[in-house]
Amino acid sequence: MKANPERPATISVAGRLDAITAGVLRWIGANAAFLDSASARAELPVTPRVKAVLQLGLLCHHWARVRPGDDDLGAVVATVHRMCRHPDFPRELAAHPRLAQPFGLMYAALAPAGVDDDLRVSTLARLAAGGFLSPRGKTAYYCLATRYYADLAGVEHDIGPYPELYKSSPLGREEAEQEVAGLDVCKITHTVFYLSDFGFRATGLTDPEQDRALRIVRDLTDYCVQHYRWDFAAKLILAQYCLGGDPVRTPSARAGICQIAGVQVAGGAIPGRSLAEQVPESAVPLEFFRKSYQTTITTALMSLIVSAGRAAAHQSQRDCG
Repeated sequence: MKANPERPATISVAGRLDAITAGVLRWIGANAAFLDSASARAELPVTPRVKAVLQLGLLCHHWARVRPGDDDLGAVVATVHRMCRHPDFPRELAAHPRLAQPFGLMYAALAPAGVDDDLRVSTLARLAAGGFLSPRGKTAYYCLATRYYADLAGVEHDIGPYPELYKSSPLGREEAEQEVAGLDVCKITHTVFYLSDFGFRATGLTDPEQDRALRIVRDLTDYCVQHYRWDFAAKLILAQYCLGGDPVRTPSARAGICQIAGVQVAGGAIPGRSLAEQVPESAVPLEFFRKSYQTTITTALMSLIVSAGRAAAHQSQRDCG
């Protein structure tokens, strides 16, 4: 790993988190429009490109909650608008048979105001008619995901309460306390994200359940940091925050923040999912974008929410003092 030479070694962990945030948002603001280019439509497969747009929509949704006045946010939202208004988008949204329903629900939940509401309405009607908004045939984890996006879309569904779904989820089951190497990081972290609305509400777990979940997430963070998995580390740092932890004060999360800060390139991106998949900034632009996009988006979501939450907590302490 090569550290960013522009970042002083003495900077605090909180300062590193702020620097990460500034860098990733700068890169996303400068590069998100590539998804709407002729080059991207010609060279990126349809399903990954649609998934990338939905990930961008999720980032914009939470970005607007914590920093609605950012100039870069306006530019990125405009890109999502253009992508969703493209004549081919309805067909692209349904291009992958297995993902057409979850992608459709995510679109209905995350579509920015002003895009084609007819597509949103017809998509939700099709999902309801097809039984997708019920628990039938779904694991507890996929019920959690479906409920989260259905709630966000404001559509009725038949899926049970979050705390009940949690108990049968991968994180809620007893085997989650076994070997952390065998856990599915995406399912563990997204369970926490859905329960907590990405840190904007209480999880609804009992104190023992929350303490246990936080312990598992911390252990998993340690494991992913030790193996230089930057994408997973970013998700787990956010999950710690969603479970009531302060990542700047937790050893595993502090190590993850410092590791991510150390590999962030001068342009602001996180160059790959892991050390094993690291891509040089000098790579062909399309290759660099493909390898760094998801981890940079994930890191932006983490750093925005954690930084904003810590700032709000400090302000509250000053007001009380």
